[in-house]
Amino acid sequence: MSDADYRSRSGAALAAIEACVDRWLDEDVVDIDAHRTGGLLELSMPGGSKLIINTQPPLQEIWLAARAGGYHFRHVEGRWLDTRSGAEFFELLSIQASAQAGKALRFEPA
Repeated sequence: MSDADYRSRSGAALAAIEACVDRWLDEDVVDIDAHRTGGLLELSMPGGSKLIINTQPPLQEIWLAARAGGYHFRHVEGRWLDTRSGAEFFELLSIQASAQAGKALRFEPA
């Protein structure tokens, strides 16, 4: 994938996450504070824990840091997949966010 494609796809993933969080805040589903600086998106969860999503342009990956551990994702055939387990990014992000928020949350790609 070209660097421009990577930037477009990883940027779209971060924007989709921000859109979900904004919608949940508007609908009073859950209080998550999202703060984005360039390719770093920090989600402050209820109870004080955090989820950190970070783009890694040199590797063309997206990294997720959660209370349960760290994950690295590469774009494969239209999806971001974990380099170890093959789990899909938005599915794994949903699982980790749900665990840290104490309620079922579902992130979806744009």
